[in-house]
Amino acid sequence: MAKGAVVGTAVVACAAAAAAVGVAVVVSRRRKRRRDAEAGRRKQASDVIEEVEQAFATPTPLLRGIADAMVEEMERGLRADPHAPLKMLISYVDNLPTGDEHGLFYALDLGGTNFRVLRVQLGGKEKGVVQQYEEVAIPPHLMVGTSAELFDFIAAELERFVGTEGDDFHLPEGRHRELGFTFSFPVHQTSISSGTLIKWTKGFCINGTVGEDVVAELSMAMERQELDMKVTALVNDTVGTLAGGIYADNDVVAAVILGTGTNAAYVEHATAIPKWNGPLPKSGNMVINMEWGNFKSDKLPRSDYDIALDFESLNPGEQIYEKMISGMYLGEVVRRILLRLAHDASLFGDVVPPKLEQLFVLRTPDMSAMHHDTSHDLKHLGAKLKDILGVADTSLEARYITLHVCDKVAERGARLAAAGIYGILKKLGRDRVPSDGSPKQRTVVAIDGGLYEHYKKFRACVEATLADLLGEASSSVVVKMANDGSGIGAALLAASHSQYTVEE
Repeated sequence: MAKGAVVGTAVVACAAAAAAVGVAVVVSRRRKRRRDAEAGRRKQASDVIEEVEQAFATPTPLLRGIADAMVEEMERGLRADPHAPLKMLISYVDNLPTGDEHGLFYALDLGGTNFRVLRVQLGGKEKGVVQQYEEVAIPPHLMVGTSAELFDFIAAELERFVGTEGDDFHLPEGRHRELGFTFSFPVHQTSISSGTLIKWTKGFCINGTVGEDVVAELSMAMERQELDMKVTALVNDTVGTLAGGIYADNDVVAAVILGTGTNAAYVEHATAIPKWNGPLPKSGNMVINMEWGNFKSDKLPRSDYDIALDFESLNPGEQIYEKMISGMYLGEVVRRILLRLAHDASLFGDVVPPKLEQLFVLRTPDMSAMHHDTSHDLKHLGAKLKDILGVADTSLEARYITLHVCDKVAERGARLAAAGIYGILKKLGRDRVPSDGSPKQRTVVAIDGGLYEHYKKFRACVEATLADLLGEASSSVVVKMANDGSGIGAALLAASHSQYTVEE
């Protein structure tokens, strides 16, 4: 029995040893599988990032080609080519502010769910501008009601605002109050103070206005309120920004909006507008509203993410340039790249965060906040991912990859925007140093919009890229922030197109 017990013990020991070896082998294999899976995941992430870097690359020669394409499309639009993506709308603004304007003028800025009413006292170059304004929210039911209801509400608020004129504002005896109307919806403009609505956007769906003159609609509403006021200028917000910019600096030649949407306007020589049929304006110039968000060209570096975004949008095939550079879309492009990384490389763990599947869940202001995180562990970026996507614990690697994606998307958008600005300057001959030795001509571009104002890295990239494209000519080109230019600009255009100007 003792011998048998020893043998049994030995067998058990051998079995235990063999089992231990087996467990060790299993554990080793599991570890190897985990290492292999992690290596595969990192390889997948690396492949996606490399693909993004290539697809979003904007080398300087490409940007120069895009600027050349912009110039070509501008010229097609000025010829009224029906197939031109840039319509190059004639604004009928030919008298721009000079700084000598005097008097009391009003402005109404309607472009979204709120509108602003402004009162501006112009005192010429010596006294400058004194202004007051109020912002009014439009009740949701009026955004889907009738034209009369909407404009009656606006006229009533305008009448109430006029009633608060103080001692700093003086209307000369015998004069009507005059209003500049900034209307940021698609309009077919027929004169400086008239234009028919093409379509409502931005959540408005109002019966009885499409095809009607929006100035006439507002004027009738003001008459019903017994408000003695005349609309002397109907302007797009970008044109208003240009007017406000020129008032502050006579060397402004163009204005650009880089916000939720994007657009540009510039001062063109009337003789360079083949589709202009009327008598040449006395100034010799005409402001052109480019509607450049609709620019498209084979040279634009559209990625699979851009193509999918456009296909799934409410207006596929339209506003291609806007979808690559504006605040409405930059965050959505980042979301789509992160979703690909989550699917292919398990960036946020084995389960794809459900919120990451939601369209436009990542807004550009959130993208900007993540992009500007300078903490060593990107804790602010991690907090944003938790708040927006519901990912409680992100790895440091996932946070750095997210930061890199934000950087690539913002950089491409900013560089493409700079290429567009460079195209305008090239069209105007302001892109180079004079070859005849004549003095450099100072050139100013006024830029407005929340994207440009608040997204500091985006703004810095726009300015650096434009300087790079201009080369030696960059020393004579200035980019200026034009805060709230469109409202003041509308009042200034009401002044420069005043019915009383000739009398003065």
